[in-house]
Amino acid sequence: MRLDDLDPSKNVRDQGRGGGRSFGGGGGGGGLGLLLSFLPMLLGRKLGCGTILLIGGGALAFLYFSSGSLQLADGAGGGGFQSESSGANVACDTAEERFACQVLASTEQTWSRLFQANGQTYRPTTLTFYQQSGQSGCGAAQSAMGPFYCPADQGVYLDTSFFNEMATRLGAKGDFAQAYVIAHEVGHHIQNLAGTADQVRNAQRTASKAEGNALQVRMELQADCYAGVWAAQNADRMEPGDVEEGLNAAHAIGDDTLMRGAGQQPVESMFTHGSSEQRMAWLRKGMQTGNPSSCDTFANGAV
Repeated sequence: MRLDDLDPSKNVRDQGRGGGRSFGGGGGGGGLGLLLSFLPMLLGRKLGCGTILLIGGGALAFLYFSSGSLQLADGAGGGGFQSESSGANVACDTAEERFACQVLASTEQTWSRLFQANGQTYRPTTLTFYQQSGQSGCGAAQSAMGPFYCPADQGVYLDTSFFNEMATRLGAKGDFAQAYVIAHEVGHHIQNLAGTADQVRNAQRTASKAEGNALQVRMELQADCYAGVWAAQNADRMEPGDVEEGLNAAHAIGDDTLMRGAGQQPVESMFTHGSSEQRMAWLRKGMQTGNPSSCDTFANGAV
């Protein structure tokens, strides 16, 4: 994807290595090296503000997307958010960070234009980089969690080492696969601004586990669709192979594919992000329409 001519977004900060205290809670669920025997429990909906779990067992390891589990993020996350990083950490100063900052700038331009068309003003998210560990308004940020969106402070959190993990462990390579990840998290920000996140969180409070998971699936698929809308709005920047990279990444992070990779039989009631086919379908729909209104995953029969 061609983004070299874009200035990096200014809505970024860098917490650096170990930018947050070592503490738990606050909605940042997940962890490194979790045993595969715990997979059914981990695939439930109480995973914090949004994580990508790194699950390992012996020689088997893979990454699991769990972005946007908003039901635990009411702004009461422990640890407190540090708005400015300490030390001399500079955001966008590596190739990986610079690309992420340019993707964010592109999403800002795109969603500002789309919001303006509806007579609204877009309030951009903030992208915070950290290495190994950090902190967010939802609590701890750890590399094993992967990229996530915290609705409490309306921020996206990213350790760019995840991109290498995504390529090597999931086989999801390419710059557009990386851009898709960021655009998906920005999609959760759009849901937060639109009030969809609050509606889903409120519904999950009184729902059964299976019902709550089903609502979460619709949230994640809508974020995938929003990522596709962003891509469609920037079709002039797309390069040959980008669409395939995005669809490959969406397939790799489907719940059924991840469960099979862990030696588990896929159980739909435990899905929190949707099947590989669903994730590919909604990303593709956003790419084909370029219209956010086409991303109503909550309509009857939409999923």
